[in-house]
Amino acid sequence: MSTNASTQDLFWTGRADGPYAYEHEATSSTDLNTQTVTEKFDIGPTTNLLWDPSYVEDDDDLHNPDVDNPKRDTNIWTKRGLTNLGGLVLVVIALVCIFVVIPALTFEGNRHPTCTGDSCLDNGRRALLKKPRTSLIDPDTPSSALTKTSAAGKTLKLVFSDEFNQDGRTFYPGDDQFFEAKDLWYWPTQDLEWYDPDAVTTRGGYLELRMDAFRNHDLNYRSGMIQSWNMLCFKGGMLEVSVEMPGAGSSSGLWPAVWTMGNLGRAGYGATTDGMWPYSYQACDVGITPNQSRSDGLSWLPGMRLPSCLCNPEEAPGSVSHARSAPEIDVFEASVGEFTDGTTNGIVSQSYQIGPFDDYYQPNYEFSEIYNDTLTTLNSYTGGPYQQALSGVTALNNQWYQYPAATADKFQTYAFEYVPGGTTSSSVRWYVGGEAVWKMNAATLGANGNIAARTITEEPMAIVMNLAMSQSFAYIDWASLVFPAIMKIDYVRIYQSGTASVTCDPPGWETTDYIANHPNAYTNKDVTSWEAAGYSKPLNKLMNGC
Repeated sequence: MSTNASTQDLFWTGRADGPYAYEHEATSSTDLNTQTVTEKFDIGPTTNLLWDPSYVEDDDDLHNPDVDNPKRDTNIWTKRGLTNLGGLVLVVIALVCIFVVIPALTFEGNRHPTCTGDSCLDNGRRALLKKPRTSLIDPDTPSSALTKTSAAGKTLKLVFSDEFNQDGRTFYPGDDQFFEAKDLWYWPTQDLEWYDPDAVTTRGGYLELRMDAFRNHDLNYRSGMIQSWNMLCFKGGMLEVSVEMPGAGSSSGLWPAVWTMGNLGRAGYGATTDGMWPYSYQACDVGITPNQSRSDGLSWLPGMRLPSCLCNPEEAPGSVSHARSAPEIDVFEASVGEFTDGTTNGIVSQSYQIGPFDDYYQPNYEFSEIYNDTLTTLNSYTGGPYQQALSGVTALNNQWYQYPAATADKFQTYAFEYVPGGTTSSSVRWYVGGEAVWKMNAATLGANGNIAARTITEEPMAIVMNLAMSQSFAYIDWASLVFPAIMKIDYVRIYQSGTASVTCDPPGWETTDYIANHPNAYTNKDVTSWEAAGYSKPLNKLMNGC
């Protein structure tokens, strides 16, 4: 450094406008290499701060929380304040809607008492459905199945279907919106199996009802029954199912069935069918009395509980006063038949179970029709003390069964189509493999003896599918049976013409309120009569003189 340097050159002078800015000009290349640290970096305080402690640098406000700042005041009436306030209001409204409004709107209006009895299986309300459907028609149904032409040339429209394509479905109470598997012994037919919901599932695109040979509830066999009772009903039209029969067509003993019953009766709950099954009768005469007022053993029925002539019509369900009951129409009941050529084949009986009964269980078959008498005949069984059966029997192909396993196409379709009422157009027609096999008109059930005409039921019908075994139905060839026996259902479809009626409450034939008003009968499977369920039978004008 030169000895002649000025005083200004010896001391640092910085700009007064900030601690990180400095101004220094090198006078020569030597100066660039010989600057002191204080000359290279502006690390000293601003000059003004040395003489004036109140001097404020530009960045001081960043470190002083007490400084006055209009952006930090409490005035909410600014754009930012209003935005914040609006957001809080929306959050509060959303919380109120979720936790107050929605529960209030969805509350059913009544509380279900907790089950406390020994027979109760659940303590509280049922679980929500696992995967509710939003349409009566299964999205997996092919477009080719949306319409069907009946044997009479009538175009029918698909109104319900279940293709069972989703694997792993279960049918415990509350699991499904259309079907429920039962947990009971079917005592009316003295079955050898216990129905367990665990024996019903979907696998490989099919509904499976599986019968196993192991003890369950002190019975040696366990199997499956599934019902649509009080969930899915229909009135009129065609019910079609595609089924692979269980076991082998040459082995007698299994009892697979798909059938329907009026929704006022619940299969397996004896109190509900007492005085209801299998009646379909509108007259008020001897036909509604116990045993049809006969002593010859033709009928052991207890008498019709809800005839058309009640003393108090308000005791009957529905908005219109007429007789109510729970008749039965079978899609099929399968067994084994021996033919004249010595062969043993699977057969199906397709029946209308009816009451009261014709003399000797013989209706007027002049108003019925067999379409192919080489495959179908009238059933030799026409009834017994508890039911009259108008039934046709059709021979099956033994390849349509679970065994032999090597067969490729095992499924076959079975159906019935019916027109309710007692008019000339009222009838029931049954199908196998898409072909009509036999038909009965309402006139088949005309007046006979001391009873009036019966009708083709107008009750909303619920669906039952089950795999049973009972010595009351067919001979059991124990040595030929193979377990597990599996009945597979590919689909269930309902077709109707005109206005669809897929409800358990069709106008004038409502059922659900009546069921709700008699809970013990419809929920207690252990009571076998209406009186045992705690209810009295309504009085009628014929028997009670009101």
